[in-house]
Amino acid sequence: MATDASERLRDICREGIELALQLEKVPSGFDRDRNYLKQKEIVLHELGGSNKDWENWQWQVKNSIVATSQLAAILGLTSALQQEIDEVTKTYPWKISPYYAALIDPDDTNCPIRQQAVPDIREIQYKEGELDPLNETGYSPVPCITRRYPDRLIINVTNQCASYCRHCQRRRNIRSELELFTPKNVERALDYVRENREIRDVLLTGGDPLMLPDDNIAWLLERVSKIPHVEIKRIGSRLPVTLPQRITPELCKILKKHSPVYLNTQFNHPREVTSATAKACLGLLRAGVVLGNQSVLLKGINNDAVIIHKLNHDLLKIGVRPYYLFYKQQTCGTRHFATSIEEGIAIMEHLRGHTSGLAIPTFAVNAPGGLGKIPLAPNYWISAGKGYVTLRTWDGCIIDIPDFQEV
Repeated sequence: MATDASERLRDICREGIELALQLEKVPSGFDRDRNYLKQKEIVLHELGGSNKDWENWQWQVKNSIVATSQLAAILGLTSALQQEIDEVTKTYPWKISPYYAALIDPDDTNCPIRQQAVPDIREIQYKEGELDPLNETGYSPVPCITRRYPDRLIINVTNQCASYCRHCQRRRNIRSELELFTPKNVERALDYVRENREIRDVLLTGGDPLMLPDDNIAWLLERVSKIPHVEIKRIGSRLPVTLPQRITPELCKILKKHSPVYLNTQFNHPREVTSATAKACLGLLRAGVVLGNQSVLLKGINNDAVIIHKLNHDLLKIGVRPYYLFYKQQTCGTRHFATSIEEGIAIMEHLRGHTSGLAIPTFAVNAPGGLGKIPLAPNYWISAGKGYVTLRTWDGCIIDIPDFQEV
């Protein structure tokens, strides 16, 4: 037995060294700070801003990049690419925050930030998909609410984002009338929560709730907090990734007042984990906000076990717990991001045993039609007999475990 353990230990050490070398080859946003600062100057020059402006989230929003000519000047786009972007825009609008634009590598057409932010002609070439793959409208008892579970629901409070992600499952709302998200309709949604005492968990989402002014966020949290049967307040926001300047001391003060608040964000690649996002997440942590991450599995961006592994390690460094890895919805215009479910299972197989449980999210499919999340995992169960079960370990060992069944 000792000999077997010694041999296994040597194998584990050798495998650990090989994996560490692979992880080192994947650059994070921290490793690319110099590139970011260079691009930041280019973006500022194009927008006519200053370093002081850059740190002002409202300036960032006001100066969102929405013109192809601006993007071309920043990234050096060819006229052919500009024409393609203009063609896509007729169907699917786009917007990129100055900060997020500065993360794009202009010399890499496969840059993971670029693929998530810049329109791609394939968005209108592939016709597969649905506008509302989760049937959120069908599960909306009153405006702004989607309810798919017995004890929890989401309230969509805005359709505005700092950047319009090209893989977004709610891209149908970008062109929707803003009247849907009026204070009157949000108040109706809150009334629905008040009238249904079984609701214990409320998620504020959108769009992005943190795009709202501080007063509106305080107003929302105040009202949700006053509902006696609501135990959990959650916010879904990608601003720690695409506009970390939004995480101001004033915002953190509001969130701290209503602690605990759970905030789930969406980092999809290690290059999105930067010094700026680390500062934003630290501010949220100090305010008592519990941070989680919900990645989306995207072809050509993160459908690679080592990339997800590195991402989750970098997230833990800044206090963000990997929560979900989602199989991407089949939304209109996003077919080119599609992966197989098998790829997700293989990534989970890689993570288990090669990193701590803290760094392992739940891989899940959000069932089409609004049927809810289905967790998926590698199969470690082999068989069962009287008084035992046969299981497979993370590294392939087959063992029998006593199963103390009731006599």
